[in-house]
Amino acid sequence: MPKGYVIGHITVENPEAYQEYIRRDTPMIAAYGGRPIVRGGTGEVAEGPDFARHVVFEFPDYESAKALYYSPEYQEVARIRRENATSMIVLVEGV
Repeated sequence: MPKGYVIGHITVENPEAYQEYIRRDTPMIAAYGGRPIVRGGTGEVAEGPDFARHVVFEFPDYESAKALYYSPEYQEVARIRRENATSMIVLVEGV
């Protein structure tokens, strides 16, 4: 079965408030079987819109990635991200 991924490109505008998002989303991601593949680190935008931060979380399957993202609990926490950062989030089925 193909794995699922949540990929985010983010520019944090309020780093202090954004820490609450990270603190709360990390255990949720793990609860849905997700694990970080990329979380921050040095990056370079070679093409397209410039975002400062990039994350990739791998899930056992696409349905698990979608279940996390669309869960009411995550959507409550995602509000913190939306209020304190500009982001693009992609849910994708992988190999």
